Amino acid sequence: MKVPVCVIVGAGPGNGAAFARQFSRAGYHVALLARGRETLDALVSEIAGTRAYTYDATDPAHAQHVFAAIREDLGEPQTLIYNASTREFGDLDATRPDAFERAWRVNAYGCLLAAQQVVPAMRAAGQGNIIVIGATASLKGSAGFVAFGAAKAAQRSLAQSLARQLGPEGIHVSYVVIDAMVDLPGTRALMPAAPDSFFAKPDDIAESVFFLARQPKSAWTFELDLRPFREPW
Repeated sequence: MKVPVCVIVGAGPGNGAAFARQFSRAGYHVALLARGRETLDALVSEIAGTRAYTYDATDPAHAQHVFAAIREDLGEPQTLIYNASTREFGDLDATRPDAFERAWRVNAYGCLLAAQQVVPAMRAAGQGNIIVIGATASLKGSAGFVAFGAAKAAQRSLAQSLARQLGPEGIHVSYVVIDAMVDLPGTRALMPAAPDSFFAKPDDIAESVFFLARQPKSAWTFELDLRPFREPW
């Protein structure tokens, strides 16, 4: 029996690492993709069954090369988690055109490139999972999130289009709205007085993401909102 393969685009020390741990524990081979090699190597040394690939999510040629390497090394991916994002924050006056474009390229264009690499084999198998990690900004554009909000909205719309097209072919596409501050050292430093209950734990987010990858076809979720129990909404 073949070992299932999960690809994580945007594998960092927070949610990306938690996704890798969750799928590794479930017996998957996990391909970790990110720009920074040092972070990738640290994750591979920590998490069994993982393999690192330096990756530029916005480069079509790089997508072809890296996903070909994954297929050669590990096999065809059954699950793609698109976790790549940007931190292009600012209002209209502070947003540079190049920053606006980069936010779209990483969040939406890069998601398209990754999906195009995994869908052919998923079609042939009649099954597969594409899970896109989004944010509240995909649903409402706050004043200080011009680039980020527009990019996440484009990403969500892309995921919805893919879900409508690929669902009848047996491929489950889902979108995760993380309506929370994720519990990381950087976010803790920004809000040192916030209680533990204010933050979303990466391992808890990963458990919900894994749930999406295991849903039976008769009861699929497209959009899943995740927020701490004390978060107002």
